[in-house]
Amino acid sequence: MSSVRLLVGTKKGAFILTSDGKREKWDVAGPHFAGFELYHLKGSPVDPNRIYASQTSGWFGQLVQRSNDGGKTWEAVGNKFMYDGVPGTHQWYDGTAHPWEFKRVWHFEPSLTDPDTVYAGIEDAAMFKTADGGQSWTELSGLRKHGSGPHWQPGAGGMCLHTIILDPSNPKRIYIAISAAGAFRSDDGGETWKPINKGLMSNMMPDPTAEVGHCVHHIAMHPKKPGTLFMQKHWDVMRSDNAGDQWTEVSGNLPTDFGFVIDVHAHEPETVYVVPIKSDGEHYPLDGALKVYRSKSGGNDWEPLTKGLPQQNCFVNVLRDAMSVDSLDKCGIYFGTTGGQVYASSDAGESWKAIVHDLPGVLSVEAQTLP
Repeated sequence: MSSVRLLVGTKKGAFILTSDGKREKWDVAGPHFAGFELYHLKGSPVDPNRIYASQTSGWFGQLVQRSNDGGKTWEAVGNKFMYDGVPGTHQWYDGTAHPWEFKRVWHFEPSLTDPDTVYAGIEDAAMFKTADGGQSWTELSGLRKHGSGPHWQPGAGGMCLHTIILDPSNPKRIYIAISAAGAFRSDDGGETWKPINKGLMSNMMPDPTAEVGHCVHHIAMHPKKPGTLFMQKHWDVMRSDNAGDQWTEVSGNLPTDFGFVIDVHAHEPETVYVVPIKSDGEHYPLDGALKVYRSKSGGNDWEPLTKGLPQQNCFVNVLRDAMSVDSLDKCGIYFGTTGGQVYASSDAGESWKAIVHDLPGVLSVEAQTLP
């Protein structure tokens, strides 16, 4: 029977939760890297033992950690990428006289075919790639050289490249999202980039329909329908059916369309999940009731899923990388909160339970289905 591993990044360390296919009882290991911010952990889809983690500290800088045994042991890799041999300097030596400084790695996206190839999205917004398991990194500099950079602005969390999606049907196609710049697509493996924001409307911008400058919070895609994308924007839930060339709003009957996270059912490409919160100034559930909303029609028609979730006095948030799904027959849905809870549903959202209650604030959750 298959099992599930959850990789949970928090403000004070990483935790690894494991369960069998029934997903009733969970073992909790951690904290790994106690006291450090673990912005994101993600495992290779082709090697269940390989995991990459972003370890960050304002005092000691950015480290890339790699595990080759499913998170039991770790080693720091990528010194030429992060600090040229001097931990904590947050610098990238790109051949110029002065190193370019950055703040942190927000997201890792391992290759769909090679455990040693990984993409990294960082703040301030840029993208890197390794082909040797993180030992050395190369910037995909076409993104910063695109020309639209002067129009990018930091969101409340910083100017972060937080979403990377690899198209399983086209190894040259990559999608990314930046807050606050918008969504971009590369069709040549990251050499060049095209803004894909047509149809987005952001009223806080001088030109609400500008080519770039939109605050995109997260993008999701089902691998069996790679031309269809779902987006949670600063306001609005959006959908594209032509690889991002045009977006339409699918917020429908949501009580509020502000949120950070969006994900897609593992087996149903038109089943989508979001967690609305009250507003961009009040980052907690409407009326203090935590609700996951599900659409089985790809948007517009949404239903609240509340069984097992707190429906009063709940004032947590769910951040952009803090929801994930497994691929078991009854799709499991998981999300973590800024209050330190990780909620799990083993029946596609019909019912929920907190599998841990008192972690540090959760920054990311990634599910791995293991053989």
